[in-house]
Amino acid sequence: MIPDPRRAWLRRAALLCAALVLAVVALSAYIRLAQAGLGCADWPACYGQRLRDAQAGRAESAPPAAVATARAAHRVTAVSALGVVIALLVLAARRPRLTREGALALGLLALALGLTVLGLWSMGARVPAVAIGNVLGGVGMLALAWRLAVPPAPRPLALRVWAGLGVVLLLAQIALGTLVSASYAGLACPTTVDCMRDAAAAGWPWGGLDPWREPRFDATAGPAGAAVQTLHHAGMLVVAAVLLPLAWAAWRADARGSAAALVLLLALQFGLGLLTAAAGLPAVPALAHNVAAALLLAGVVRLV
Repeated sequence: MIPDPRRAWLRRAALLCAALVLAVVALSAYIRLAQAGLGCADWPACYGQRLRDAQAGRAESAPPAAVATARAAHRVTAVSALGVVIALLVLAARRPRLTREGALALGLLALALGLTVLGLWSMGARVPAVAIGNVLGGVGMLALAWRLAVPPAPRPLALRVWAGLGVVLLLAQIALGTLVSASYAGLACPTTVDCMRDAAAAGWPWGGLDPWREPRFDATAGPAGAAVQTLHHAGMLVVAAVLLPLAWAAWRADARGSAAALVLLLALQFGLGLLTAAAGLPAVPALAHNVAAALLLAGVVRLV
């Protein structure tokens, strides 16, 4: 069979798409974290100040110049990524159709349009569900674009099933991390032991898991945030318990580059999480923690 040169063009375009989506994910995380108050001058008093002002009916102050610039760059990059996705779909749809590539490109288009609708529909919304939807959509696009950019390779069935479990757990863990951030629960407790103690003392209030519940700053917010943080910390251990054997299985299946990348990204993610919590939510490690999670998901999806 004569190789179709379109596949090479598709992979180049998918690599460009992955780079653009990674930039969108990073810019979106920066905007969300900056609006939450991370890195603000009057820390920690300014944490959640934007939300407090909105709930009190006070006029919203103009965003800092860096946030305004990030918003503009986010729009331009997102539109550029959408253009590349449409080009991918057109290339795959030409006869003879490239079924696998077309399915992945169609998935990318569905996620891109879904994120656009979510952004228009949820403008001004303050519930964590909106942030969770945006984050999961962004990391999902990155994973699909990376899968399309890298040539497919045969994998044992057991490895693919184990990787699928890793994808599900990672998506849940990313959603939990976004819930912690969007619920302003980052300062609820400094360590895992403190989180467990505070949550247990309050009878494990799981109301903080409701993504449609608008965050609030009252006496109940701390214990609820501690419960969510405890679950997020426990989730990281579960993810590691699945991904480390997955990396070993990938190594034995001659996917050594993927195996090494998984171990390095998992160690980086674990270290950034510990640093972010121990140092009181510094902006740069928190942003890197978000980006590393997206890269880790893309690496695991590659093995499915």
